[in-house]
Amino acid sequence: MSLAPGVVRDSIIECFLRLGREASIEEITNAVYLKIGEISKSSVRSYLSLNTPGLFERVDRGVYRLNGDAGITPSLDLTSSPKAVGKSTIFFDDAIEWLKRQKDNSIHAVVTDPPYGLVEYTKQQTEKLRAGKGGIWRKPPSFDGHKRAPLPRFTVLREEDLRNISLFFKELSSQVERVVVPGGNIVIASNPLLSH
Repeated sequence: MSLAPGVVRDSIIECFLRLGREASIEEITNAVYLKIGEISKSSVRSYLSLNTPGLFERVDRGVYRLNGDAGITPSLDLTSSPKAVGKSTIFFDDAIEWLKRQKDNSIHAVVTDPPYGLVEYTKQQTEKLRAGKGGIWRKPPSFDGHKRAPLPRFTVLREEDLRNISLFFKELSSQVERVVVPGGNIVIASNPLLSH
């Protein structure tokens, strides 16, 4: 798989901005893997020490951070103004809260892949994912020589987790239904265990 120029670099920068601290190559590689898919540690190392001189600095063996002189703010402003990207506008916001502020019948289409497990993105579960052991995440077997990304095991969800998922989708669907124009398109990625 070939990636567009700058995708790995930008994913590494995003990792540092989200963490707000230095990180090990293992942490950085896992964050980049979750963002763009299969990536080797050697590719990450190349960006950290060779491909982007001055952007990252080594603080210890296998530990890096953003270079303070690189001109990148070390915190991610999730309350910032919308960002125009080509003909699109990106909003950094809680999707349900953003939808609540939109007018009725004001959006023509919604395409989304929500975090329908909700549990797998908690701090505890993402730490277990990064550590590579325990938790809700599992690494599926390779298929046709392709190493697949980790997936959550939804079969381990408790009654409370299932109830929270139901409440999340009830709120999401009511807001989406309200803002989408009659005849508009709604596409929601799902999972056979949760699609009902």
